[in-house]
Amino acid sequence: MEILITAISLLGLLTVAILIGTKGHPTRFFTAFGESIRLIWINRGPLFWVAACVVLVLGFLFFYYASPATRVGAAQPIPFSHRLHAGHKAIDCRFCHSYVARSHHPGLPAVEKCLFCHNYIIANHPEIRKEHDYFNTNTPTPWIKVFYLPEHVLFNHQRHILKDIACEACHGEVREMDRLKGERFKMGFCIECHREKKANLDCWLACHS
Repeated sequence: MEILITAISLLGLLTVAILIGTKGHPTRFFTAFGESIRLIWINRGPLFWVAACVVLVLGFLFFYYASPATRVGAAQPIPFSHRLHAGHKAIDCRFCHSYVARSHHPGLPAVEKCLFCHNYIIANHPEIRKEHDYFNTNTPTPWIKVFYLPEHVLFNHQRHILKDIACEACHGEVREMDRLKGERFKMGFCIECHREKKANLDCWLACHS
């Protein structure tokens, strides 16, 4: 959906640019463009196809890696806003991620944790009704994972929290985000932080244990 919105936006901007450039007569653009293509085709056919392929590849790379849609996180089954809950409402991260200070894994909020508040706050909102449906059918909320580590890496949340490493150091300013973009962490990110803080850099004792 985000890719489609981006494509429509770019098409709209292109249309406006053509209208302005042709002073309200867009057929002039297409006539001139068609004539240019015809001349290129007659004189330099192979060059035309090479240029067309380059444009297609660059366009694909832009939409896949750099378009505005790639800077928006995955849509969750319930549109949970970190900006609202962690930012505006100042709810501690550990209220929802309750295992983060005592386990390798932070834990994801169970349905009951959401309804702890939302049994009373906007309880009949359509999105909150989804949580009630999950609860009534004994179904865990199917949250979508947004932060990834390679399978051969063990990240101990407890160890880092006890060393007063702020959540933002790895997860960014979640208090300013509605939908988390997430990240696929790579080795260089961890090593740079460990060197900066003079932490353990031993392969097996640090990460691959």
